[in-house]
Amino acid sequence: MRVGILGSGDVGRALGRGFAAKRDDEVMIGSRSPEKLEDWSAEVGENAVTGSFEEAASHAELAVLATGWSGTEAAIGLAGAANLAGKVVIDVTNPLDFPEEGPPRLALGHTDSGGEQVQRWLPESQVVKAFNIVGNPYMVDPDLPDGPPTMFIAGNDSDAKGTVTGVLEDFGWPDVSDLGGIEMSRYLEPLAMVWIVHGFEAGSWDHALRLLRGRS
Repeated sequence: MRVGILGSGDVGRALGRGFAAKRDDEVMIGSRSPEKLEDWSAEVGENAVTGSFEEAASHAELAVLATGWSGTEAAIGLAGAANLAGKVVIDVTNPLDFPEEGPPRLALGHTDSGGEQVQRWLPESQVVKAFNIVGNPYMVDPDLPDGPPTMFIAGNDSDAKGTVTGVLEDFGWPDVSDLGGIEMSRYLEPLAMVWIVHGFEAGSWDHALRLLRGRS
């Protein structure tokens, strides 16, 4: 599969490695400065190339939105919504606002969410919120001493969520919980804040979230 990743930070690079290594996908990372990704491309190998946001969106059969929130709408504009029409878009973003001190805060909540905004910006794409509740070192092969964590997802299209669940399983996430439509991002994004605030308090980022179920 051809995968286009919008965003060249740690998250985009980690997921790009995962798609290339775990699924043998053809990955293109889109960036404003693709020439700065030569080391990443060389590390990942022949299945990894770089380009502009527009090139990555055009390349994609499956797209990943992995930008910082402040640059998300601009990245979509550079990619071109038409280039992502009819495609599954995995939204990894969290709408964070950064104060001068302490952990970030959510910039949206209660009546709207980043996931819903992304779906409005990409009305002809099938947006699925996923990967936003864990740090990039554990997005692929989340090997933790207490067992595999749970990944929660949300989106309006059941087939798109099936595609993303398949990606997650390939990446080592056997436990995937579908919360419902994209409006459930209103709960997933605060759940990411639980992960973030715990990291600040503990001074460590080696953690993930797990849903424990009772006996049925």
